[in-house]
Amino acid sequence: MEGRVRSMTDGRPFRLIFAFAFPLMLGNLFQQFYTMTDTLIVGRVIGMDALAALGSVDWYNYLILSVIQALTQGFAILLAQDFGAGDGAHLKRAHAHSIRLCLLFTALFLLMVQMTLPATLRLLQIPGSIRPISLLYLRILFSGIPIQVLFNYCASALRSLGDSKTPLYAMLIASALNIGLDLLFILVFHWDVAGAAAATVTAQVTAAGIVLFVMRRLPQLRIAKSDYTPEKGLNRKLLLLSLPMVLQNVMISVGGMISMGVVNTLGVEFIAGYSATTKWIGVLEMAAVAYSYAVVTYMGQNYGAGRYDRIRQGYRASLLIALMTSLVLSAVFLLFGKTLTGMFLTGDAQRVQEAGDVALLFMRILGASLPLLYLLYVTRAALQGIGDTFAAMLSGVAEFVIRIFMSLVMIHMIGSIAVLLCEAVAWVFADIVLCTAFFMHMRGMGVFSGIRQRRKRSA
Repeated sequence: MEGRVRSMTDGRPFRLIFAFAFPLMLGNLFQQFYTMTDTLIVGRVIGMDALAALGSVDWYNYLILSVIQALTQGFAILLAQDFGAGDGAHLKRAHAHSIRLCLLFTALFLLMVQMTLPATLRLLQIPGSIRPISLLYLRILFSGIPIQVLFNYCASALRSLGDSKTPLYAMLIASALNIGLDLLFILVFHWDVAGAAAATVTAQVTAAGIVLFVMRRLPQLRIAKSDYTPEKGLNRKLLLLSLPMVLQNVMISVGGMISMGVVNTLGVEFIAGYSATTKWIGVLEMAAVAYSYAVVTYMGQNYGAGRYDRIRQGYRASLLIALMTSLVLSAVFLLFGKTLTGMFLTGDAQRVQEAGDVALLFMRILGASLPLLYLLYVTRAALQGIGDTFAAMLSGVAEFVIRIFMSLVMIHMIGSIAVLLCEAVAWVFADIVLCTAFFMHMRGMGVFSGIRQRRKRSA
């Protein structure tokens, strides 16, 4: 188990970050593969209404998952900093306090989400013809919230110590299981969208079990009863790292839900076309998500170790990797957008044509804007890794404001294309906030002055 742990305070940043991120990318790829398979089966077997029903709640599903990820990743930032500083005793206390906070938030979150589901679907303005389908799907899917918290916290804790391979293995197994259960529950048992949700929850249980098994065997994360003894200020420190990230994701998601609420008023064909493209967003950003986890761990460990020079080096290396990846993906999705989005659409030719036109335009906008998204992920992760989750939250405010403006104001000026432009415009303003904040941190750490002094000495 010791071999799974990796220090990122020494070695070439480019190699470290890419080597850490690559298993995560594979895991994300397989996760997206089973998500796409799930969508293909729903769209092709059950029909366009079912596809629209699931697509109409994409943003709400993202809200719940992103809040869980933000909460658990925020706790893991302190674990990475303690690991980088070599403070094993405090790492274990932070781990124990994080577990207790996870249990508390899980209970509150599960109760709140299940109780408010009908009202939420009404607020999203989901058409009455597909609302029962959406409600059934989410009821089953969100019954797995405790499992999602367990998996995300265990995976985040492992990543904070440099282990990105275990979450990969967990996702590989869960992905294969999910696909098999999709085929069984939908094609054989004819459970329709309930089968898709049940397959996802069952796969999540498997993934959570794997990461929990490995985490409990790492000596760095093996805790005693004494580690649960309350330490003054520790819960507050963990929450100050996590809650801004939670608020950031809530604002991003609520802005997206408002946009989706507008989309849901534009007809089932528009919803289906929009959904056909949003199903590919996970693929578009899968590498960005992997890089962000790598950058958070790298920055957290080096910040804890006081290696500020390596923070700038790591950021530059991350930007280079992100730019190269985003350009390749942009080219693929711009060239093959029509084929990719058309995979999910079937039924009456006229309806498919209308939905396909929406999907293709949306895909082209997202593909052309992808480098902006990768810049966002890398810079936000860098700030989170050094403990500034507040600036990351401000970027969420910027995204929220832009999505509201585009969905509620610009739609009356330029029409439905406004909601298709929402994401790209929101990424621009979020990047401005994040890059400005990171530059100020680098200047505050004396990184730029150190560079100037080295240049003077070399001259």
